[in-house]
Order: sequence, then structure tokens, then C-alpha cells
Amino acid sequence: MCFKHKKKDNGGISMKIAIIGCGTMGMIYAHNLGKMPGVQVSGVVDLIQESADQAAAVSGAASYTDWEEMLEKEQPETVAVCLPTYLHKTFVLNLAQRGLHVICEKPAALTLEDAIEMEAACSKQGVRLFIGHVVRFFPNYRNAFDQVRSGKIGEAKMAQFKRYGSYPQGVDLWYHDRAKSGGVIMDLMIHDIDFACWIFGDVESVYASVTKPSLSGMEYAQVTLKFSSGDIANLTGFWGYPGPFTTQFEISGNEGIIRFDSNQVQSLDLKVLSGVNGQIDAVQVPTSPTLHDPYYDEVKHFIECIREGNEPIVSVADACRAVEIALACNRSAQIGLPVCMGGISS
Repeated sequence: MCFKHKKKDNGGISMKIAIIGCGTMGMIYAHNLGKMPGVQVSGVVDLIQESADQAAAVSGAASYTDWEEMLEKEQPETVAVCLPTYLHKTFVLNLAQRGLHVICEKPAALTLEDAIEMEAACSKQGVRLFIGHVVRFFPNYRNAFDQVRSGKIGEAKMAQFKRYGSYPQGVDLWYHDRAKSGGVIMDLMIHDIDFACWIFGDVESVYASVTKPSLSGMEYAQVTLKFSSGDIANLTGFWGYPGPFTTQFEISGNEGIIRFDSNQVQSLDLKVLSGVNGQIDAVQVPTSPTLHDPYYDEVKHFIECIREGNEPIVSVADACRAVEIALACNRSAQIGLPVCMGGISS
């Protein structure tokens, strides 16, 4: 389907964007969109007035606690959905019915069926849907992808990915309820699931282990992904890490290795073989030393895709695949056995 940007008379402003949900991610969107040329943040909304006011202050938008009132008064063209995961489907379907483009935070949904339904609803209404798998926009990850694709380390065959952060809180501790967040695999590790698939392609089977969620603040998961190519990736996700948010990866090829550790370096360690708001933040997020942070680059890319009708770096199909794999991992952890891909939806 060919999507075209719906041009409106916005007083010379090329696009009006609203933000629903003003927690950690909503504030990141507000900060970045508020300084982005050619964009007007017309309204922000949150059930907590103080949170909405803070997002409004940094973005220059009007503040609301009623999302339907905000949409009626501000008439945005695009809406960023920065709500808890269990609310994604309801809001995306509603916004699509209203003819609005949607940028939705990851994961797309808690089930594959819901994610597919969201995609179908947006396609039917002729609006765009984007899912915020931001890791593809982090410079070190993008550089690693480019190095692998260019053959700098020969043929990539194995990888390890680690992602550690504090145990997120969220309103009513929704992260602690796997029925609402999907747990550490669905919410945190899904970043590395998506990136590993970007590198290695389709997953054939998964094997996973995860601790039970704990109100004391720890959830730890280990996953092995076996790809159709025969390549292997090992992933570790940890909620409850006492130090700074940490990401690490090592990608091994038959002619070299790419390593990255967010606590030690700001650039890739590429080794080629000789001859070859006042509240507790809902969730920690990684930082980047670049002029604009990756969240800025991500949403700017999505906006350009709306304007030009281009396909994004990360597609809805990619986001659906990540959800399907995360669900398979959770299933594997439940039964203590490997799970083959296909037919895993809840």
C-alpha cells in the first residue's frame, strides 16, 4: 500500500504530533519532538496532571488529562503512544479509526494476534504504524550491523548480547505483572531479539530460562536463539542490576570479532584476524554521546517515512517477529524445553 502524508493547514508547521502517556518514554519523546524542526507538539496527555504538565513544559504543547479531549481540540496528524504495553492495542486501534498515523513504543503488543490486528487496522485506514525498536538507531549497534554486512569479520556465526538495568517501577508496578508487561524478555530483552534477527535473519528455535518476577526487584533471563542459517545467539536480560544501565555485545565471525561494552567504550572494538519527573523513573534507558540521541533519530526517521511514503528501517513485520520470538522464549522457560518457531501466539 502506498501511504501519503495528509497535508493540513497548520500555519506553516508541516506536522502536528501529540503524545499519549508522559512517563519516562513520553518525556523522551516530548524533549526530542519539542526541538525538532518542522514538527509541532500540539498536545500531551497523561492521567497524572503533573506528568502531563512536565511534558508540556519541555515540548511547548498544551497539557491534558483526557486523551479524547486532547485529540478533539488539537487535531494532530500523528500520535506517539507511550503507554504501558497492555494498553497499546486499544489505543492504536482507536487512533487508526480516527485516521491518525501512530508511533508506538515497543513491544508492539503482548500477543502476536494483537500486533497483527494493529497492523491490519492501520493498513485498512491508510495510516502508518511504527514500532519504536530504537536499538537499530544506536550508533554502535548500527555500526556493528554495517561491519557485519560489509564482511569485515567474515561470516558472522555467533553472538552474545547483554542488557542490564534497574527493576522498573511504573504506575501501580505494572512492570511486575507479566500479564501487563510480558516480563523481562518481552519488555527488555526484545531489543536484542530484534537486533539479533537484523543480523542473522529468521529464528528456527529458542531455549530460555527466566527467574520468577519478584517485588524485591529482580528478574533475570537467559535465551539461546538458533537461526535457520545455523547461527547461534545467546542473550541475557536482567532487571535489578545495581549499577548503571549496561549493554554489551560480541559478534564473532570466521575472520574477526566485534565487541561493545557501554561502560567501557563509546565506539566499537573491532578485532580482525590477521590476514582476514520527581517520581521514580518507570524504566532506565541507555544514553548515547551523539549530538541527537537515538530516540530523536528514530522518531525523525519515522516522520520522514510518513512525509515521503518510505519504508522504515524497522518494519511492523519486524516488530511482530520480535513479539513472536519473545513469546516462544517465555513458553520455553515455562516448559523447560526448546521451542520451535511457528504457532506461538500467547
